[in-house]
Amino acid sequence: MAPRNVIQTEEESPRGVVEEVLHSDNMSFDEHTGPGKANVRIVWRNVILMVLLHGGALYALTLIPKSHPFTWVWSVFYYLFAAMGITAGAHRLWAHKSYKARAPLRFFLALMNAAAFQNDILDWSRDHRVHHKYSETDADPHNAKRGFFFAHIGWLLVRKHPNVMEKGSRLDFSDLYADKIVMFQRRFYIPLMILLCFIIPSVVPWYFWGESLWNAYFLAAILRYCIGLNATWSVNSFAHLWGTRPYDKRINPAENLGVTLSAVGEGFHNYHHTFPSDYSTSEYGWHLNITTVFINCMYYIGQAYDMKKTPAKVVQLRKLRTGDGSS
Repeated sequence: MAPRNVIQTEEESPRGVVEEVLHSDNMSFDEHTGPGKANVRIVWRNVILMVLLHGGALYALTLIPKSHPFTWVWSVFYYLFAAMGITAGAHRLWAHKSYKARAPLRFFLALMNAAAFQNDILDWSRDHRVHHKYSETDADPHNAKRGFFFAHIGWLLVRKHPNVMEKGSRLDFSDLYADKIVMFQRRFYIPLMILLCFIIPSVVPWYFWGESLWNAYFLAAILRYCIGLNATWSVNSFAHLWGTRPYDKRINPAENLGVTLSAVGEGFHNYHHTFPSDYSTSEYGWHLNITTVFINCMYYIGQAYDMKKTPAKVVQLRKLRTGDGSS
């Protein structure tokens, strides 16, 4: 069930307000070059790190039969724990301000976000607001019109187009800088990330059920982290290229069930880009949307409030006006 007193909002622009990992302010394209004619400059450090990470994740798969079943369960649990730091935290709370959260929940989400290791809240939310404002243009950090590979991971392996920084600098991020929890997490991000993304998930299986540190590290830290990254990236790639567009057929973002399942509810992407401030990111509420379930639970214990929900009538009218007729 959705909370009874959600705030109703009017229909929003399909290019509303706000993704991701290893953001660096100095990662930009050669000046005055566009993606089609650009002198693409590879960031070899990121290439090497991503090759090592994915190689480690593939090796981790061979350890599954040799590890304790509790380690499998723990890895799945920690995957969801870290994912909420992105979906319920950096994305829906801080990037879109689609609901409000009291300090204990905001602090908890900041820790979960560090466990996901996709950059601190401020950087992630800043990139995501730029992505929504300038979606599928040179100013979009992961412009899907440059192809699947670029939208999925390639954007992290080359220097950013100058428009990303230039146009991104025009947006207002004062609310993020004014948030003490966001700035606390930013200040201590590296130690928090090392502790929560790598040390804790590795130590818990070793301490509580005798798993080897080797197995625990590769399964609960490396494999879990790598899958989490690719699940987030799939929103930028799969959900921007393939699927139905029942709300706005004029934009790239699409409804993609596979992404919805892997990214804990973030695959209703045509809806999300059409109504970006809706806290559930879909018209179906909590259905197939673990993140919405989490936010609703936080509402019932008094930690989340003022959730924004697009009225059903507005959704239906938008479907008739700009949808592709798929639902």
